[in-house]
Amino acid sequence: MNAFPEKIRIFDTTLRDGEQTPGVSLTPENKLRIAKSLDKLGVDVIEAGFAAVSKGEMEAVKLIANEGLKAEVCCFVRGVKKDIDIALKCDAQSVHLVIPTSDIHLQYKLKKTREDVLKLAEESVQYAKDHGLIVELSAEDATRTEFNFIKEFFAKGISVGADRICPCDTVGVLTPEKSYKFFSDLRKAFKDIIISAHCHDDFGMGVANSIASLRAGANQVHATINGLGERAGNAALEEIAVALKLIYGVELPIKTELLYHTSTLVARLTGVPVQPNKAIVGENAFTHEAGIHTHAILSHPSTYEPISPELVGVTRRIVAGKHSGSHGIKSSLEKMGLHPTGEQLKEVSMRVKNLGDKGKKVTDADLMAVAEAVMGLPQARPIKLEELTVVTGDRVTSTASVRLKLNNKVVSEAATGVGPVDAAINAVRKAVLVVEPIHLVQYHVKAITGGTDAMVEVIVHLRKGDRTATAMGVREDIVMASIEAVISGMNVLMTDYNKRGDKPAEKS
Repeated sequence: MNAFPEKIRIFDTTLRDGEQTPGVSLTPENKLRIAKSLDKLGVDVIEAGFAAVSKGEMEAVKLIANEGLKAEVCCFVRGVKKDIDIALKCDAQSVHLVIPTSDIHLQYKLKKTREDVLKLAEESVQYAKDHGLIVELSAEDATRTEFNFIKEFFAKGISVGADRICPCDTVGVLTPEKSYKFFSDLRKAFKDIIISAHCHDDFGMGVANSIASLRAGANQVHATINGLGERAGNAALEEIAVALKLIYGVELPIKTELLYHTSTLVARLTGVPVQPNKAIVGENAFTHEAGIHTHAILSHPSTYEPISPELVGVTRRIVAGKHSGSHGIKSSLEKMGLHPTGEQLKEVSMRVKNLGDKGKKVTDADLMAVAEAVMGLPQARPIKLEELTVVTGDRVTSTASVRLKLNNKVVSEAATGVGPVDAAINAVRKAVLVVEPIHLVQYHVKAITGGTDAMVEVIVHLRKGDRTATAMGVREDIVMASIEAVISGMNVLMTDYNKRGDKPAEKS
């Protein structure tokens, strides 16, 4: 059995292959924000984009290349001198030079022979090296290419100076077993060069194939945050990093505690939400509802958590619902400063289960309201909306002004945003910021009735320090539903019965 290489390099392609996700288009400024986050995360190479595709891409690559990042900044190019010239104008340190090699690509895409492709590889690599660029030569659709031709292709590129080689599993047809053999054979043929694994997830095996490739001889892996990419996406960086660290005991240069932050940034800026049950960074990865689970988790987290949430920069959440047990509900209430008696806890648990049986999602704001009703406590909330005005125009930017009663004092603020919802939430956050730094972690919206007068359900997940809260708003107006949810969640985070004048109930 081969061992993992002593040093594994991470080549992040979120900004190139990830951006090829249908519907995703990043501005140069947002690409730079993601690149800076990736640099802090500790990736070795950032593929900043495909500069030849548009002026915006050129600007983005140049912006990132001149930011002074620790990571190597790479530009995607085809086997075309014009592409390489544009990469040079963008000040990229390296090029990811991609040339198709499979017969199906040569026949139907390039309309070239194998001899043509070998010549193209030789001339393109030579040209890029003559102009001082680091070259990573990739064979597109390599895993559907005759292996002897793959060796001939890479040998030609290496002979004129290619620094790294990458056989791409472009349509995700490898399996872990095939990956191991493929990369073992490739390493035997090319002993002293960096070999990359670039795996797509068409059959859901991108991460497994990447890890098998690294164990077999690859010493660099291509990946994207959240597994973004064309069709079913690419191998997910966060899954590779945590699996290697915890299952295989392999250390990477990745600061895993920044993974969740990076994931949420990418999701927000690309507009592609992370599925709740996504490994490592999904909303449910460290969230527990079932009573038998929460009881054990509260006793010893490793009973149902193979990964410590702190490792990836999140906090554990116990949520209320029809599967909840009294231990989980009690723990959630105690974080709010609520200490029900045994009878009160039993009543709160029963009401929560009744809500769940009716198909209702029970948020933290709902749980607090139920507990207050059962315990006979006044629903005095720190934040109350007095007035909200939103102005939209022909441009994308909207402006919102808000007046809140905040701890019995009137506070007014204004803010801009991308659309009326964003502007309104920004205005509320700005107003509340004078007393509490509360961050919006996730925002979900869905129409729950049909027609243009549809009722809209908005669910938000907010964070203040190490505390989190969920809340819901339901209105015909999406802006008001959003503000209702955000203010409800903020009220949960800002209401602490341990610090209020209300006398808590005696513990049983």
